[in-house]
Parts: sequence; structure tokens; C-alpha cells
Amino acid sequence: MEDIDVPFSEVHHITIEQLGNVPVTKGNFQSLPKHVQSWLAQMIQLCKPHTVHICDGSEEEAEMVTKMLVKSGQLSPLPKYENCYICRTDPRDVARVESKTFLITKDKHESVAHSREGVSGVLGLWKSPDEIKKDIDDRFPGCMSGRTLYVIPFSMGPIGSPLSKIGVQVTDSAYVVLSMRVMTRVSSEIWKHLQRGEEFVRCLHSVGVPLPAANPIVNNWPCNPEKTIITHFPDSRKIMSFGSGYGGNSLLGKKCFALRIAGRIAYDEGWLAEHMLIMSVTNPQGQEKFIAAAFPSACGKTNLAMLTPTIPGYKIQCVGDDIAWMRFDKETGELRAINPEAGFFGVAPGTNMKTNPNAVLTCLKNSIFTNVGETADGGFYWEGLEDETPAGTEITSWTGEKYKLGEDKSKKSSHPNARFCCPARQCPIIHDKWEDPAGVPISAIIFGGRRPEGVPLVIEAFNWAHGVFLAAQLKSESTAAAEHTGKQVMHDPFAMRPFVGYNFGKYIQHWLNFEKNPNNKLPKIFHVNWFRLDENNKFLWPGFGDNIRVLDWIIRRVNNEDVADKSPVGLLPKKGSLNLQGLNVEWDKLMALPKEYW
Repeated sequence: MEDIDVPFSEVHHITIEQLGNVPVTKGNFQSLPKHVQSWLAQMIQLCKPHTVHICDGSEEEAEMVTKMLVKSGQLSPLPKYENCYICRTDPRDVARVESKTFLITKDKHESVAHSREGVSGVLGLWKSPDEIKKDIDDRFPGCMSGRTLYVIPFSMGPIGSPLSKIGVQVTDSAYVVLSMRVMTRVSSEIWKHLQRGEEFVRCLHSVGVPLPAANPIVNNWPCNPEKTIITHFPDSRKIMSFGSGYGGNSLLGKKCFALRIAGRIAYDEGWLAEHMLIMSVTNPQGQEKFIAAAFPSACGKTNLAMLTPTIPGYKIQCVGDDIAWMRFDKETGELRAINPEAGFFGVAPGTNMKTNPNAVLTCLKNSIFTNVGETADGGFYWEGLEDETPAGTEITSWTGEKYKLGEDKSKKSSHPNARFCCPARQCPIIHDKWEDPAGVPISAIIFGGRRPEGVPLVIEAFNWAHGVFLAAQLKSESTAAAEHTGKQVMHDPFAMRPFVGYNFGKYIQHWLNFEKNPNNKLPKIFHVNWFRLDENNKFLWPGFGDNIRVLDWIIRRVNNEDVADKSPVGLLPKKGSLNLQGLNVEWDKLMALPKEYW
């Protein structure tokens, strides 16, 4: 008889009251910290899974989960690249669902600001504990029947950093397991940091499709859009998400934990959890400054964080592209920031070797692509890659339709919110301090959005309080990252409108309070607008790599150079102070302050 390798696993079980024996196919339940065991037992009893798998974040585990997802048809390999996979979701599950995302507190005004009777605010949706109990009871009991319950221990931020926080996510989605190990630091080492009963954020996620499925599963992507709900319990540091597999709703370390729950923790503990990139700019003189910048989703955070400068002598390095946790150092007074994530979950359409070569180079291996197109030779494709893909190339769109590139301009390969998920460590310009437990010192904070008219290219705030005011009145044209349709300019204060985890009045006061501590070295605050249009609806500013010209001016202002003039709305660049060499821009239109607009 021929010798062959037979895969096997040792299975233990745990006995859950009212449920009986539940097999544990990986990991040792008994070795987990007692308060983790207690919570997991509740989740297992509630969700009634077929088996339990305790993740360790290893390469072997990733390989096993990947093979399983490929076998089930949920992932397909992209043979053109190393260890890359494509996934197509149910077309009903493609973005964050803000209308189904709630904050749960006993007191409504712990979560949302006061408003006139009959007026619904747009800064967070609140439900009472009694209301949400009905929603939970209608969804979660037995929701993992026939499925595996995965236990994911993860750290937001470098493991062991004083700026980091720990979470444990329970999910029935293997896609989430694979994505979480890219986006966060998943490791058995996490359990060591919980041995003395330390706090952790409790995250429960289910796709909401117990087996056997009652309805057909589209694209091998289980979801339950009719019953999707994402709930946050800031007081008890819990998140419960049901019915969606899409990253923003299912990778609970991302917006749910890193912004909504962490925002509330930051309020309680005296720091900031913000929707910001972190980057460093080194000028031709060798001086390095770190900048944090907040833009609404799909407004260019990733492009700015990985910018390729168009003027010589500048060096850009990336620390993070989406979320910043920042704390004033009690000794030095510096504002120090970490990127709590370990990967990039970027918008694919529009990303190419011209707009963001570093992002393209980052995702050429070990990456997952969701709702993008696929070329016949096993590569990815999305709108924006036309110049890099030969005409006539056969494309399979995210909906499964085949067509030849260039033959029909109306064909779209990718959903507008299609995503790439890739490890940050692969970024060619990742900063060597991107995982520094002490964080990096922030010298400037930038806010910006898509403003087609009225708002100049760059404004410097008069002072910290004025900067908070500029951030609070931020507006932006809506994008595909959420379920809104059509182009409408929406209020998006601090670029946090969908992500504020507590009363927004308290949020603003929290920012203002940092000025009260004389030890705090407050960064300068700026507002930028790359998206102003002329009378022909053409962009007045080239953007992308040319944004280094604005960053250069910002750094000179951080160094207190005399290159700004006062205006009614803030400090504006003196004419000629911005390096416009090689550009043909209409400066007066770009910087105009139409009185009737303001």
C-alpha cells in the first residue's frame, strides 16, 4: 500500500448547558483566561454552532482556511500573483449600512446629541437596551447552527503597546478569519495579556444564515440583508453584528472597534480615536514631520498616505491610511499616534500606477480582492487600470459578466466600493516606526473633503479652537463607501459622521479640552480641498502626487515660516508661497472666497 499524507485533527469538546457537547476542532478552550471562557460559553449557547475553532493567527491556519474557502467557492485564486484571491459578494452586501448601525445606551443622550422634537440627527443612531433586545432575540439564537464558530484573539495596535487595545471576535465567517489576520494582529500571544482579567472588547459577528440555509446563497456568499444590524454597546465595550459579511460590517476591529468603541474608551481615558491617516514627510533639508489627516471614506486618505511626490527632494513614508489613535505624552507634551490596524482595506477603483503606485505594489501578494473584475490570465482589474491593461483583454466582472476591454464603454468590471485587503508591512514606503509601541509625534492635523465649490485649496486654522471649528463644519460629497446614492454634499464633521461612538457635543468638548492642559504641544490644524471645480466641472487642482506642494507649505507653517496671510476664514498661503513650478493652475480661482458662498 502506497504511503500518503492523510490530514487529521485532534478534536476535544466543551459541554455547554442546554446545548450539550460542542466539538473544539482547534485550540484548547480550558487554557483560555476564565473571563474569556465565560463570555465564549454565553456566545456558544446563544449561537449554537456545530463546532468551535480557536484561531492562533499562524500561517498554517491561514493556509487551511484559504483552502476551505476556495473549495467552497467563496474565494478563487488569482494565479498571476503570489497568494492572492478574489471574492464576489452577494450584490446586496457591498458596503457599510449606516441606516442599520446603532449605539446602545440607557440614556439616549450618552449616544446622540440633543435635537428638536421630530428631528432625527445624522451623527449616530440610538436604540434603547429594551428595543435592541428584541432585535437580538429575533436574530442571534441558533444563528450559527451547522456552522463553525471561530474565536479570533486580536490586538489593535502593536501587541503590548501602552497605546494598544485587545479584542476577541467570534464569527461564523471564514472570510472574516482570513481578513482579520491581515487587518489586525491575530495571535495566541493575546491570551497572555488577559490572564489577570484585563478588559477586552467583545465582538460577536454572524452572517445570519444557519444551515441548512432557508434561501439560496448567492455567489457562495452567505448574508441576510433583510435582517442586517450592527450594534455597539459603549458602556460594556461590546459589538454585535448580524447579517452582513462585508468588511466594514464584519471585520469588527475596523470601524466598529477602532472608531466607535475606541472613541468612547478614548473619551473616558483622555485620548483620541480618529478616522485619520498617519504619514511622514521629509523635506530636502532632511527634516521629518509626521502628519495626521482626516478625510471621509473614499476621499483619498490612502492616496495621500502613500503619495509619490512630483517635486524632487521629498520623501513620503506611510504609518497608516485610515485610523489613528493619538495620546498626548504626559512627560513631553507631544501628541503621539499609532496606526491600530495591521493592513490596508482600500477602495480599488481609481487606484493605479499613476494615482497610487505604492498601493498597487502593496497588494501584489498575500491579498484579498472583493468585488473587483478578473482578467482572463488570472489578474485583478478595476476602473482606473485601463491604461495598464491591453485593449481586448477578456474581463469577468464582479457580477460574473464576461466582456472584452474597450468594446463597450458602458461595462463596469467592479463595484464602486470594491476593495483590496493587504498587509501594511508589504507597502514599499511603510515607515520603520509604523509598529513603534510609543507611536510617532504629530506636528500637523489636516481635515478635508470633496467640496466642488467655494472652499479654497488650503486653510490654516487661527488656533486650536478654530481648528476644532473647521473640523466640526467639514462637509463632503458622498461616495460609494456607504449606502448613499447620488452626489450630495453632506455634513461630515471630523470625517467621523458615521463613526462617532458617543454624544457629538461631548466629542467636540473633548477636543477643546486638550487646549486646557498647558503641557500639551498642540499640533497646527489645517483644512484642504483637492476637489474644487471650475465653471466647466474640471478639477482646478491636479491632486495626487502634486499634493506634496500643499504638504510642503503646511510643514513650512509648522516651522513658523512667514508664508501665510490672514483672511476671514483662516490663514491662506501668500501668493507665490506655494511651489507651483511645472503646473498650470488658476491660483485666484483655486483660492477664491466668494462672499455669497460663505
